[in-house]
Amino acid sequence: MTASSDTIAATATGAGQALEDKPFFIVLNTGSGHGDNDETSRTISAVLTAAGRRFELMPVEDSSTLIETARRAVKLAREHDGIVVASGGDGTLNAVSSVVLDTGLPFGILPRGTFNYVGRAHGIPQDTEAATRCLLQARIKQAQVGLLNGRSFLVNASFGLYPTLLEDREAYKQRYGRSRWVALWSAMMTLAHAHRQLKVQIEYGGERRTLKTPTIVVDNNPLQLRQMGIGQEEELEHDHLVAITSPPVGTLALYGILVRGLLSRLGAADNVITFAFNRMTVHLGNRKRIKVATDGEIFQADAPLIFEVSPHKLQLLVPREEMAEEIR
Repeated sequence: MTASSDTIAATATGAGQALEDKPFFIVLNTGSGHGDNDETSRTISAVLTAAGRRFELMPVEDSSTLIETARRAVKLAREHDGIVVASGGDGTLNAVSSVVLDTGLPFGILPRGTFNYVGRAHGIPQDTEAATRCLLQARIKQAQVGLLNGRSFLVNASFGLYPTLLEDREAYKQRYGRSRWVALWSAMMTLAHAHRQLKVQIEYGGERRTLKTPTIVVDNNPLQLRQMGIGQEEELEHDHLVAITSPPVGTLALYGILVRGLLSRLGAADNVITFAFNRMTVHLGNRKRIKVATDGEIFQADAPLIFEVSPHKLQLLVPREEMAEEIR
């Protein structure tokens, strides 16, 4: 049974308690996953109750209230020396972590999305029961966070063609269900149409250059970089982000880029450009706003676009080594 705030307040030991004793405030996005929300709640509750751990489940049925719920979770965690936990896909984890980021509070995740890049990159199980058990004996790892015009991202941020791919993918998922095959088919259909080339000026490392490109993706996830075959994931350990772009290309070349990415050979493509940076400013000519995406969430951003590494690290809960060995 979920512990109430009153129960937590009555039993909390105050600031400075050990990580293993801190209560969990779990923001559960019921719109993530595969419609198994009741089972997910029961699983989380059963594991934590059996362990004698204090917790409060905070379900979110309407995505428009996600940030509000995350702020309430942060408030409670501050009051009771607790831990904020996000349960959902990468977009949910991003949203909740953005509220937690500059508080210094420990942050746990229970991945429930389609790709789960954040959890998988840090060795967190995709199975809810296993992930919850790992929370009980976790350690803190400082995780890098990227910013786009001050808005955080854990996996990637982009503009140009890539947000269109994400928009179309979500439409296909709504119609055909959530799976990697649906995502692949959606990408092929999107790339079959003509796309606008953007002329931009980028500044990083004290240099300024002009580039014409269909898209720029800025990556902050070592697993995604490895899967694409970029081979620059070590840059993320040195307060860098990795930009991925290309010169103007046709539909066949775009298909080639997609295939190389699926085969983990994107870094070897002649028409793919990658570079690492700590801060990059993108000027869009006369454009004042442009569609962008951060961890799958799409919105309009003002120009210029500023991509940078956050000065704050996320205090992320990850499995202890012995737990990681058990779940492999």
